[in-house]
Amino acid sequence: MTNSEIHTAHVKIPNGDLQIAAYLAQPAAAGQFPAVIVIQEIFGVNSHIREVTERIAKEGYVAIAPAIYQRLAPSFETGYTAEDIKIGRKYKEQTTAPELQSDIQATIDYLKTLPFVNQPDFGCIGFCFGGHVAYLAATLPEIKATASFYGAGIATQTPRGGPPTITRTAEIKGTLYGFYGIQDASIPSEQVDRIATELEKHHISHRIFRYNADHGFFCNHRGSYDATAAAESWEQVKHLFQQELQPV
Repeated sequence: MTNSEIHTAHVKIPNGDLQIAAYLAQPAAAGQFPAVIVIQEIFGVNSHIREVTERIAKEGYVAIAPAIYQRLAPSFETGYTAEDIKIGRKYKEQTTAPELQSDIQATIDYLKTLPFVNQPDFGCIGFCFGGHVAYLAATLPEIKATASFYGAGIATQTPRGGPPTITRTAEIKGTLYGFYGIQDASIPSEQVDRIATELEKHHISHRIFRYNADHGFFCNHRGSYDATAAAESWEQVKHLFQQELQPV
């Protein structure tokens, strides 16, 4: 199924009175496929996140990227300038952990209604703030495989206040891979060490990868893009999903 033809669509995910905009990509071939939720950076479901969603679909998965700023700024997407970062952070600071988890659960529930999604176990991948949200999402019962890319603050805070997200590590149900750049000033190495220690302490299936790269190394739209780290981490992501999301 690798690099297969895909179909894409813009869809709406119901979550109570909220309609969450999302970008959906799926293999064009007939059949049923495992599903992966793609969680945006602070920049919205922009061209990069849509490209990642399509890339996952080409590997043989149904992939969907919900807009996690839907309550605050419907249809928001932006680039990577200093002003874009400022705006993206403004919205990030208004999100709450319960609402984020609710929106990811609503996405899971939506995927379960699609006839071409084949199983009750789901994957999740997130970048930047989405990497933090992916760690939160990993505590949901149906998330079996999580790829968390350079999610700042996991060890020190949680969206809109409360005990740091790391304190929920014991709730993680599946396998988690964490990807970090050792040049990333927003996630000091001691925080990555704390995450690794907590995962080990609670016997969570995991792997931690550290690259000689900066924050945002996976995104080829950013100045911090590192082709080597991006390629190596993508191979690990594929391995994770292949191992944990095999079709039933």
